[in-house]
Amino acid sequence: MQEIDFYLVDAFSDTAFGGNPAAVCPLKKWLPDETLLKMAQQHNQSETAFFVCSKGGIELRWFTTVTEVNLCGHATLASAYVLFNELGYPDSRIHFDTASGRLTVSREGDWMTLDFPACPTQAQTPPPELLSALGISHYVEARKGRAWVIVLENQQQVEAVTPNISAMTPGEHKVAVTARGNGQYDFVSRFFSPGVAVWEDPVTGSSHTMLIPYWSEKLGKSSLFARQISARGGDVRCELNGHRVMMGGQASLYLKGTVFLR
Repeated sequence: MQEIDFYLVDAFSDTAFGGNPAAVCPLKKWLPDETLLKMAQQHNQSETAFFVCSKGGIELRWFTTVTEVNLCGHATLASAYVLFNELGYPDSRIHFDTASGRLTVSREGDWMTLDFPACPTQAQTPPPELLSALGISHYVEARKGRAWVIVLENQQQVEAVTPNISAMTPGEHKVAVTARGNGQYDFVSRFFSPGVAVWEDPVTGSSHTMLIPYWSEKLGKSSLFARQISARGGDVRCELNGHRVMMGGQASLYLKGTVFLR
């Protein structure tokens, strides 16, 4: 029987029940992909992060309940939290080797900062069926990068979006809906990705790789404070640094235990 440490961490939150929960499992060596997927399905979180430490570095992978994904911000933040706070990682900076290249997380006090590649977006016309599924009839701008970005007039319109999830799944199913914030925040957003079993993601690092460059240009500033206004919600300190984006957040440990594989 194999025993694997298990952690459930609320990322982009300093308290339980906020931000975006991620399961984190440190491994001594990689298990078969089928086993990793079954574990993620058993955990039933939006993402489970698995990492393996070796002399060459730390390899990190992310799985939803249906597939492996090539980038996940909140589960990276959760993995860094486990390394820093539970496993005694000695340095203030962690480098992860991932499907999206080398990603860095640095720590300063209770805040950790993700250093990710920025994702440019281009103006495009979204499919009518996507807008229909989102229940959006008017928008300010639409762009496409690693997912769709639909810009609305104000925060209240973002809050009011009530998508038909089943209508989104067959076609374009990854979309960030965003607008300027009401005052405390420079911009707000929500993110839907039902095609990979994430109906609405509470706080999404990958979507901010698109949103930070967009809002930095629109607002004429490189440092921004953002809020993902899902039901759980989470704050993100944002900075555009050339072709990189910095996303700062806190994390809170909710649960730790042991997985038993027979």
